[in-house]
Amino acid sequence: MDQKLDKITFARLLRYHQTEVEKLLWAKLRDKRLVGVKFRRQQTIGPYIVDFVSFERKLIIELDGGHHNTNMGKQRDSNRTQWLKSQGFEVVRFWNNDLVKNIEGVLEVIYRKLNTPHPFLLKAKRPLPQGERVARSNIV
Repeated sequence: MDQKLDKITFARLLRYHQTEVEKLLWAKLRDKRLVGVKFRRQQTIGPYIVDFVSFERKLIIELDGGHHNTNMGKQRDSNRTQWLKSQGFEVVRFWNNDLVKNIEGVLEVIYRKLNTPHPFLLKAKRPLPQGERVARSNIV
């Protein structure tokens, strides 16, 4: 329990001490500004704290600085992405530099991801087979 409390406290500190690049993207994502989708920032998901997440669309956006380009950083990111995907999330990563130099391009990629249903969501919203639909209608 103490470890969870520490992670939540740390996430709050990260929200309070955002990097300039995080502030730049948050200004575009907050308050459902991008196609009406709600995003949260510095959110805990399992053992991780993700930069931005839309739980509704199961989309995580990560902003990566130079330390992610080391062998250890790449391995850590790979493990993290695999775990998040196993939980049904899609993870999109951008280099900080890309966001600063081409925010419109980054927003376009996010927009496309938001308008393309995630495979997990497609399965979840698939209509019930005819037999199950009939059985449900008899119950109601």
